[in-house]
Parts: sequence; C-alpha cells; structure tokens
Amino acid sequence: MTSLTSVTLEVDDLAAADRFYTAAFSLGPQVRLRAGDTATTGFRGFTMSITVSQPADVDSFIGSALEAGATTLKPATKSLWGYGGVVQAPDGTIWKLATSAKKNTGPATRKIDALVLLLGAEDVKASKQFYVERGLTVAKSFGGKYVEFASDDSGPVKLALYKRRGLAKDVGVPEEGDGSHRVVLGGTSGAFTDPDGFAWEPATVTSPSA
Repeated sequence: MTSLTSVTLEVDDLAAADRFYTAAFSLGPQVRLRAGDTATTGFRGFTMSITVSQPADVDSFIGSALEAGATTLKPATKSLWGYGGVVQAPDGTIWKLATSAKKNTGPATRKIDALVLLLGAEDVKASKQFYVERGLTVAKSFGGKYVEFASDDSGPVKLALYKRRGLAKDVGVPEEGDGSHRVVLGGTSGAFTDPDGFAWEPATVTSPSA
C-alpha cells in the first residue's frame, strides 16, 4: 500500500526553523526541514495537525510553540467536537493542536497521538480519485468535503484532503495565496505532483533537518 512516510517543510532559515520545532513540538523524523526560498504568498494550501488525548496537552504544545516564536491564529477553546487551537510557525507553516476530549484526565504528557497533513483541494473528489489511482486507500470519505487515507506501520503521518476554502476557514486565514506550497511529501512510491500542485518524492532515510 502506498503511504505517506514524511513531510518536508521548506524554510528560509534552516537553523532557526530547527530550533523552533525542537522547542515547540519535539517532532520525530516524520517532519523534516530543508532550505528553500521559492516565492510564496498568503495561504499555502495545507496545514499540519497534531492530535493529542486531552486539553492539557493542547495547552502545553501551544504554550511551547508561542514561547518559541509562533503566533496565534485561533486561541485554544472548547467546541462541540472537543478542544483545540491554531498557531503559525515562524516559517509560515500553520499548525492545529486538537483533542476530542473536553476534560483532562491528568497532567500533560506531550504525547502525540496522531500527526495529520491536511491538503487543501479545489476538487476533493478529483484529488481523491488521483490518489486512489496511485495506490492510496481511502479510510474515510465525506463526499466532496473531506477524505482521509489509510496508513500502515510504515506511514507515521496521516494524509487527508479538505476543501481548500473550508481548510482556510477552519484555521482562520483568508483562502487566497499563490506560489510555492513550501512542502514536499515523502512516500513509498515514485515522484509525482497532485492536481493541486503538491509534490511527492520517494522517501529517504535522513535526519529531520536534512
């Protein structure tokens, strides 16, 4: 089964970005960094989402991100679905921290239950078909609004598609944007580019900041 094994963020200042992500989230090798200065403006069309087990962990990750230099897009708050907030890293990547729980069961553990890459698609159904034809398996699908793909043991990052306009609204930014997405997906198949311009490349075993 084709799966997503890593996400590479292209950043202007590699050393600064490495310091930020180490301090903010302590992510493993599934999120990598590399230098890149291609032009980009506005919403880049994707978000990263960290799912945790309780509100205390949401607050802990948001707190460490803000201390490391992130800015708040949506303060953490309760909602019908749980508890969460949104921040933007200094390199421009948007991060959503969320849990389905509304009450804490103990102190924050900073354990990440799931890491999800959400791609904003102009036509979710067409992008879904594109990925199915390249070997990805659909785990959840809600018409033309949202699709989540299955991952196996070799795929530590979940991949999902969301209507671009809805994704921008969800994280509190205007949907307008152009230029580079500044993200590259590493997978278990060959190199290709999807209908919305997101590029895939064969995953390689490197350090997170390579």
